[in-house]
Amino acid sequence: MGCAPSIHVSQSGVIYCRDSDESNSPRQTSSLSQGPTAPLHGLFVQTDAADAMPPSRAAGPPGAVRVRKSRAELGSGSSTGSSGPAVTTCRGRRRHCCSSAEAETQTSYTSVKVSSAEVRIGPMRLTQDPIQVLLIFAKEDSQSDGFWWACDRAGYRCNIARTPESALECFLDKHHEIIVIDHRQTRNFDAEAVCRSIRATNPSEHTVILAVVSQASDDHEEASVLPLLHAGFNRRFMENSSIIACYNELIQIEHGEVRSQFKLRACNSVFTALDHCHEAIEITSDDHVIQYVNPAFERMMGYHKGELLGKELADLPKSDKNRADLLDTINTCIKKGKEWQGVYYARRKSGDSIQQHVKITPVIGQGGKIRHFVSLKKLCCASDNNKQIHRIHRDSGDNSQTEPHSFRHKSRRKESIDVKSISSRGSDAPSLQNRRYPSMARIHSMTIEAPITKVINIINAAQENSPVTVAEALDRVLEILRTTELYSPQLGTKDEDPHTSDLVGGLMTDGLRRLSGNEYVFTKNVHQSHSHLSMPITINDVPPSIAQLLDNEESWDFNIFELEAVTHKRPLVYLGLKVFSRFGVCEFLNCTETTLRAWLQVIEANYHSSNAYHNSTHAADVLHATAFFLGKERVKGSLDQLDEVAALIAATVHDVDHPGRTNSFLCNAGSELAVLYNDTAVLESHHTALAFQLTVKDTKCNIFKNIDRNHYRTLRQAIIDMVLATEMTKHFEHVNKFVNSINKPLAAESEGSDCECNPAGKNFPENQILIKRMMIKCADVANPCRPLDLCIEWAGRISEEYFAQTDEEKRQGLPVVMPVFDRNTCSIPKSQISFIDYFITDMFDAWDAFAHLPALMQHLADNYKHWKTLDDLKCKSLRLPSDS
Repeated sequence: MGCAPSIHVSQSGVIYCRDSDESNSPRQTSSLSQGPTAPLHGLFVQTDAADAMPPSRAAGPPGAVRVRKSRAELGSGSSTGSSGPAVTTCRGRRRHCCSSAEAETQTSYTSVKVSSAEVRIGPMRLTQDPIQVLLIFAKEDSQSDGFWWACDRAGYRCNIARTPESALECFLDKHHEIIVIDHRQTRNFDAEAVCRSIRATNPSEHTVILAVVSQASDDHEEASVLPLLHAGFNRRFMENSSIIACYNELIQIEHGEVRSQFKLRACNSVFTALDHCHEAIEITSDDHVIQYVNPAFERMMGYHKGELLGKELADLPKSDKNRADLLDTINTCIKKGKEWQGVYYARRKSGDSIQQHVKITPVIGQGGKIRHFVSLKKLCCASDNNKQIHRIHRDSGDNSQTEPHSFRHKSRRKESIDVKSISSRGSDAPSLQNRRYPSMARIHSMTIEAPITKVINIINAAQENSPVTVAEALDRVLEILRTTELYSPQLGTKDEDPHTSDLVGGLMTDGLRRLSGNEYVFTKNVHQSHSHLSMPITINDVPPSIAQLLDNEESWDFNIFELEAVTHKRPLVYLGLKVFSRFGVCEFLNCTETTLRAWLQVIEANYHSSNAYHNSTHAADVLHATAFFLGKERVKGSLDQLDEVAALIAATVHDVDHPGRTNSFLCNAGSELAVLYNDTAVLESHHTALAFQLTVKDTKCNIFKNIDRNHYRTLRQAIIDMVLATEMTKHFEHVNKFVNSINKPLAAESEGSDCECNPAGKNFPENQILIKRMMIKCADVANPCRPLDLCIEWAGRISEEYFAQTDEEKRQGLPVVMPVFDRNTCSIPKSQISFIDYFITDMFDAWDAFAHLPALMQHLADNYKHWKTLDDLKCKSLRLPSDS
């Protein structure tokens, strides 16, 4: 064709120049473009960052000559005199306006073939189209070039807009996944205003907006990102024109926020399905706050969703037609991660009770913990006969409900049904006995929500074809299973050691109430002000004698009595500061060390220093043991930081305001606390309640004031659960559950069996609860596992406290809970042997099998030998005469 090559020179660019013969070859101009291209007349732009590009980009077309040219110049001439959309060519690309604002928006079609990505969200399989990116730069420069070529390299479709108006119009047309806005200068447009205008549109909900900001100079402090976040930006990018830097940023955004937003968009289809579902659906959080209800639920219950969302289920009216323990049964089941289904009565907004078939499914989320509960509810639309069967079932737990005439021949014995007469309808009399067990199984199968009921159903089924002797034996088994004290062993009555009987009786019961009107009142004001306390000191400024002792606090042989002496009976504050600092409690709670010190002072001030045993030294000792256990590898691997913080706080407060008397004493004396807590876990309930009262009543010592509501609720529940676990009436229940749920699966796993259970796994919240309970129980009664000198001192102190209780019981004419603890006749060695035999050995064997505590078990063996030696010598004192 003989034309001279066409060369355009700009002030800053380099262009490629080709002869006109070459320019006629479409193959050479389309090599960098997937879409159709116009002839470039030999022009191809090369940027400064070409070396960072793939070889196919950097090399340029064959025969090209490098000359700089700006992209704006390349596009300026093509739109002149055209009434249609401006079409500009740049860098081997076809560019066209996305809007009526001609030449203000340009588009690239990547030369890299990118297949649609497959993304999974739960069981859904989704296909994500190639990413679209919108660049908003008023003027072309190396930074816009960097992002332009990064999009090409990543296989993204890219638009570039010059003005806020064209940017908004282009976004509303394309719905880009990523928007990059030039925030480096405000001369051309206000980047934050552009971001806000885009955020004001509906499609922007799932768009990631990136702000490009200037590099901070060395003498200026880096600016906060908060103004950008408030304007609607998601991320900040420090100015860097390197294509690799821009490419990395875009790829990270795609695999992070963009993919997450893509999954969230897909959730709309799920919610659409839920909204059109005929069954009522309710979704709550793990703490039973309502998060979603569908229209079918609104119609069934008579509420509008605005009246329900954000409310706790406990705040909604309940029907009185359910069994009293049904909610507890449901919660126990679902909190273990198990599905519950059964019949439940709900109260509509109008006040009517409706019968529902309910299925509640726990949803496991991040960290393997239960994050939501999904409830599926259908109205019971059974026949009249089925309704009558349900009424029989309800009557077994609530005799106040009326029954149809056809069932009034039922036996009037408490919680009893004339099953034979019910099952004999339409059958012969000789078949009555043969139908007994199937009928009973049907009656029991109505309460499928309780695990014990499932066990009873299995036994009933086994009785059907069993010989009479086996059936009678199974009847005795059922009789035992229907009792409430399944975990508490029964002491024999013949030749029983009186020390064991008195000790167990005093610790395992709540005592016998007297009607004499005697009342035990605390002599200490539990709500005392702490304004008189000395100013707290920092852990770094403690006296050298205390600091030297605390250097050894991580050792099991740490001498708590030496700390008690040098701190003038204030060991809890000093040890608490050291331990809490080691575990990062202040950082977790987001509170200052000053607040923590004030809290420790208030808690310690509410321990009774006049008590021989239950004082702040005991609390410090339990805190030390808890911290020691938390350092063990298997314990550490089974609990998260919230569990650790809860355990340390629970250990600190677990006996606050202890009066030096047992629960049995308080119940017998008719104390205010026993009346308040209905003779059940009186002291343990008081310890937790008072601890939280003291904490939240003054902001200066409120260590929980800066954590969010959900964290606080979870932390509070864990603390309460652990403190209540120290109550001895549930001792054997806690130990047996730990052995069955933790030790046995662990042993099976270590022996290489096929057991698929995961002992003490972090993914099982119920196992974490058992571990925390066992840990604080062992820490609370670890005295027999301490070095001998410490063990002897603790034995003397607890005995003195029991002696004082016996003295007071005799003075007030109250029942003597532990008669063996008479200071004139008691054998302390014998009482220690009984305590170790009955409470300590099995519990610490189980804990040692999990946490691996050889030193403790050796101390326990040595101390037991010491007490046995004293007992064999008929010595009632703490030491051998030669040791004295």
